[in-house]
Amino acid sequence: MSHVVLDRITKRYGGHHALNGVTVAVQQGEMLALLGPSGCGKTTLLRCIAGLTAFDTGRLTIGGADMSGVPVRKRPIGMVFQSYALFPNLTVRGNVTFPLTVRKTPKAEIEARADEMLALVGLDHLGDRLPNQLSGGQQQRVALARALSPGPEVLLLDEPLSALDAQVRTRLRDEVRRIQHQVGITTVFVTHDQAEALAISDRVAVMNAGDIEQCAPPAEIYTAPATRFAAGFVGNRNTLELTAADGRVRAGGAFDVAAPADRVLVMFRPEDVCLTRDGSGARGTVDVTVFLGATTRVYVQVGIGGRPVTLFADLPSRAAAELTPGDAVRVRVADDHVRVFPA
Repeated sequence: MSHVVLDRITKRYGGHHALNGVTVAVQQGEMLALLGPSGCGKTTLLRCIAGLTAFDTGRLTIGGADMSGVPVRKRPIGMVFQSYALFPNLTVRGNVTFPLTVRKTPKAEIEARADEMLALVGLDHLGDRLPNQLSGGQQQRVALARALSPGPEVLLLDEPLSALDAQVRTRLRDEVRRIQHQVGITTVFVTHDQAEALAISDRVAVMNAGDIEQCAPPAEIYTAPATRFAAGFVGNRNTLELTAADGRVRAGGAFDVAAPADRVLVMFRPEDVCLTRDGSGARGTVDVTVFLGATTRVYVQVGIGGRPVTLFADLPSRAAAELTPGDAVRVRVADDHVRVFPA
């Protein structure tokens, strides 16, 4: 069942179109990631849901109720900001109970709810500390507990992990997903981090210049991007501009796929590139190998379309250890892993 529905939402700032008639529905209990580069409109869209930014045209409903003219404080949402926005003069417990105090919730209920939220985020032993006595990851948990304490219908997350270092960020993104699952709350999550969006969301909405290019489960976004932008933005890829002949793109034996135009962009993932010593495929020469731990990136010079091009393949490091610069190889990409778009 659709819980949050945005229908043809537009927002302009002077001559700049921040949102161009965005339509998307978020299902009950779903986590939807809004993913895209800076300035694509993802934070503007989140702020429209929150009521912090008024959209120009369109309709927004939450739980079937029209949110037109409904102020922020009366919307059934909880929000975690990029900066966390904790009250520095309140303890951890005081921050978590603040929304309940403002609503004049009975004291016994406030205390019980605070206990529940602090236990949920694993901070029940730090309730008396001030925000400046906490690590960045702990502050993020406090902000999450505070947003959840009033029992909102919808949780909005505006890049809440961006200020954390990589190792803490990875751990906490999984923690956010665990909490979201446990609570069962509908969540809209803004991020520019592709790995983050793919790892913890049910669906990803890839945004570009105020539009949603594709909205689909993470695996579909990665393996079957629907647009040229989605294919180029999400994940690493090889990109070639080639000329078709008789409606096909034939790349020296590397692949042979249908073409939608005479000039096309061909994209495929580095893990889909197969390198062998012999057999079928385009002839290539190993140029450079880069050890990345479990995988090794192998750069290969290949003749495609009548000119030399450089492709890269991500191989298991044990297999790549047999390859050295100058080695002759055959290069092949499964045709169904190749994405083709008009140039």
